Order: sequence, then C-alpha cells, then structure tokens
Amino acid sequence: MRSEAPASRRSVKTPAIDPFDELARSSGRLTAVSDFSGIEAALVDQACDVTRSDLATLYLEPSDPGAPLRLSRRRGAWDAPARLARDEPAVSFIAECGEAVVLNERRPCFLEGLLLDPRMRSLIAVPLTTPRGPVGLLVVNSREIRHFDRDRFNYITAYSALAAGTLNNARLYAELKERAALIEALERYQASVFGAMTNLLVTADPGGALRFFNEASAEAFGFTAGDEGKPLAELLRTRLSAKVVLAIERSMEEGSTVLGIEGIAKGRDHEIDFSLNLSPIRGKRSDRRDGHVLVFADQSRERELKERVEVVVEERRVIKDMFSRYLSEEVVSHLMETPALAGLGGSGKRATVFFADIRGYTSFSEGKRPEYVVEVLNEYFSEAVEVVARRRGFIDKFIGDCIMAAWGVPMTSEEEDARNAVSCAIEIQKLVADPRRTFFRGEAAHLQVGIGVHTGYLVAGNLGSPRRMNYSMIGDTVNVAARLEGVASGGEVIITEDTRVLLGDGFVLEERAPVRVKGKSNPIRIYSAVEIRPGAERRSS
Repeated sequence: MRSEAPASRRSVKTPAIDPFDELARSSGRLTAVSDFSGIEAALVDQACDVTRSDLATLYLEPSDPGAPLRLSRRRGAWDAPARLARDEPAVSFIAECGEAVVLNERRPCFLEGLLLDPRMRSLIAVPLTTPRGPVGLLVVNSREIRHFDRDRFNYITAYSALAAGTLNNARLYAELKERAALIEALERYQASVFGAMTNLLVTADPGGALRFFNEASAEAFGFTAGDEGKPLAELLRTRLSAKVVLAIERSMEEGSTVLGIEGIAKGRDHEIDFSLNLSPIRGKRSDRRDGHVLVFADQSRERELKERVEVVVEERRVIKDMFSRYLSEEVVSHLMETPALAGLGGSGKRATVFFADIRGYTSFSEGKRPEYVVEVLNEYFSEAVEVVARRRGFIDKFIGDCIMAAWGVPMTSEEEDARNAVSCAIEIQKLVADPRRTFFRGEAAHLQVGIGVHTGYLVAGNLGSPRRMNYSMIGDTVNVAARLEGVASGGEVIITEDTRVLLGDGFVLEERAPVRVKGKSNPIRIYSAVEIRPGAERRSS
C-alpha cells in the first residue's frame, strides 16, 4: 500500500484540464473497444487519468435488484470495498435523485461513505443510467482537498453519460450473441433429436409439400434433398396403399389429427409394418395451421428391439444377483452396463488376492457360546467388508474367521487393483488398532488380524454345476496369498514382490526376510506394508 504524501505536497493544486478537449480524446478510446470489459477499463482508466485522481472505481448493478453493487473495475493502488450496500446513505440518495454528487473536503456527512479509503479527502460519484435502467456507479476519489472543480465535474459527468450508453449497447450486443448462440444450439439439438429418432418423421408445409424428413425416413422411403418442396402425397403414393394416402390428404386438408393408422409400406430395402400418427402443426395462433407432421412407427423393428431389451435386462439381472452381495454399487452398476466384463464361465486374468485372518480366534472361541462368537465375527466383518467395498474389492468368501477378497475380478486394472488392495489392508489394520473401534470388545479385545496380499495370474468365473454355481477364483496366486496370511503377525500386512512393483511410491514398505511357502521351490521376497504416504491417494486419483 502506498504511504501518505506529506502535507506540503498535498497542498500543491493539481493543474486544470480542458474538459472538451479531454472528452474528445476519451471518446475516441471508448469507441475503439466493443466488448463490455474493454469499455469498463476505458471508463475507469480515463476517469482516473484525465482528472489526475488517486482512485477510480466502477460498481455495477447485479442481476438481483436487492443485492449490493459489486466492484467490477478499479484504478489506483488504494483500498476499495468489494460491495456497496444499497442502504448506504450516499448510494440510496444517488439512486433516488439520479444526479452526480461532489464532496471536496472530508467531513461528517451522508456522502462520507463514498470516500473509499481513509486517506481520501474529496470525491465525485456519478450514476450510470440508460433508458433500460441503472447500469452502475462511478466513484472517483482524491487525496487532495477541493480536487474536483467545475472542469473535472463537467468532464466526468459527460464522459460517464457517453460510457453508460456504450456499456448498455455492449451488454445488448452480448445478450444478442448469447440468444443467437442459444437459437443455433437449439436448432442443432432439434436436428440431432429428429435425426436420432428410430421412428420415421416427415413434415409437410401448409400446402402439403415435403418440408423435412429425418434420416430414418430417408433410408426407408428413399427421400433426397431434391424431394423437398414436392407434394408429399405424390412422393408416398408408390410406398403406401391408396387408402392410407387418402387419409393423409384428408388430414392435411382438414387440419385434423388421426392416430393409429396401420399398414404395410414398401420401403427401399424391405417392407415396413407401420403405425402412423398424423397431426397438424399449430402456429402461435391456435387457429392457424403451419403444416403437418407424420410419424411412422416401425412396429417390426420395435418388436425386434423389445426382444433385445428383454435379453439385456435378463443379463443385467443375472449380474446384479451374482455380484451385488460382494461388490460396491458403483462396480456392480459398471458391470451391468458392460456385461462382457463379468467373464461368465471362467477366464484367466492377473489379479490381487487378499486374505485377512483373526489372530487368537481359536483360543478365544473355546468355551464360548456359539451365538456370542458369531456376534463378535459379524461385528468385525461388517466393518471390514465396508472397507473392501469402498476400495472397490470383491468379497469371494468367508472361511471361518478369515476374509478372502480380490481386486481385478471381474474388472482388471493391475496397478490400481494392487494399490486398492494394499490400501484396504492398511485401513483395516488401522480400524483394528483404533481404541474407539466398535468391534473386538470385552473378552475379544485382544484379537488382532494378519493380512497377506499377492498379485498374479488366476482363473475367475462361475465354478460349479448347472444346479449350483458360484463366482470364485482358483490358481497358484490364491494359494500364495493364503500362505502369506499365515506369515503375517497380528497387526501386519505382508505383500509379495509381485504386488510391490505395482504400487509405485505411494506406500511405506519394510522388506522382510524371504520366506518359503508350500508349493514354491524358491523363497519369496516379501514386504510389510506399514502405511500410505501422505497425499498418495490424491495423486493416484
């Protein structure tokens, strides 16, 4: 912020200006720009520079009549409020009288609120109005006492009147462009809608000549651009029966609506079993007809589409029944949109498998009522399954006190699958370690969870027989993940090298000594996944 000038400097009188000469020059700059923003800049800059003032501001009328005026443009390195309230005495006075006001010395009065910075000592405020209504308020401040003399007043008021009209014209031009763009967009939209219709749409003008036809009509009846303007009844006479053509002619002559005329049309490539609706197009006056519209519904095609829809609906129902209990709603919805991803019948893919087992469960369950043990498990499973679903995982099964889940089935995205699986495992361990947890309470408070994660090739799909099937996974990858779960201590997440290479740098990992697992001749490199690095999830998303 600029510092206050010495008193001796402020006492020097600012040189006078020639208002007519300056107005001529300013008008030239104002007319050189056509957009609203450029006119704003010209108004404020010239008001500040020509009058040699310290601060010039433009406050515009908002779209809401009751809202305060908002600061739109400022010139000068001094403070100015972002809003001017309508109940401010000076603002309401100017709005009521519609005249410019001048205050040439800071003193307690109703105009003092338009001295926008404490260091300002004189002001002029000019309302910007047009025949359409108010546009805004120009407020110019100076640190000099009695700065705004008659010449400056005449210049600013004349220039503001000219700028208000120019601003109004620019705003009207912008509105006109927006309206033209909207009309053009609506025309494109209408053409797209009509073009996308599977029904055959044809329109005629008031004289019965062809005016418009969509793509489906062109394909069926062989219409071309050269047919526009020809009698529609004549064009259809070779395609439709004489009875149907007569009904069309009568409907167009009388301006009547006729629904449900059925028949067989001779299409360009095949016959069309149609149902025809005829309806007049009304103008702004209800008694004036602006033509006729004919809509042919291809009933044979509708039957074919209905059969296809029924097949798709059944496929989606099967997928929803199969996966809704094990996957998040988002993933199930995606599968219903693309049923092929489900891989019904079994398919090979790379996936990340996760086993989470409760440590100390066997000794804990001894001597306990089965109902109590089930209650403890269900409280834990309810929380853990929510984490798996939120992390886009697939719950394969519950094996006693163990959760088996996978990422990459039925949809595959290897790096994201591995990150989601490890993030899920770490999140579950944090839940277990949280003293405010809602499970593992009382006698179960000492229970912990060990988790093993491995990525590799497996087969996933419907396994079983026609009488009893279940979507599941088999393969060496599943076996290795199950063995790793046994390696993990309570509170630990153990992952393999195959999973680690897919994680990037988003996790804190600690390498452990290689381990031998059943079925593998060589030791496996393993790591303990400690935590997610801060910000890693935002970067991956």
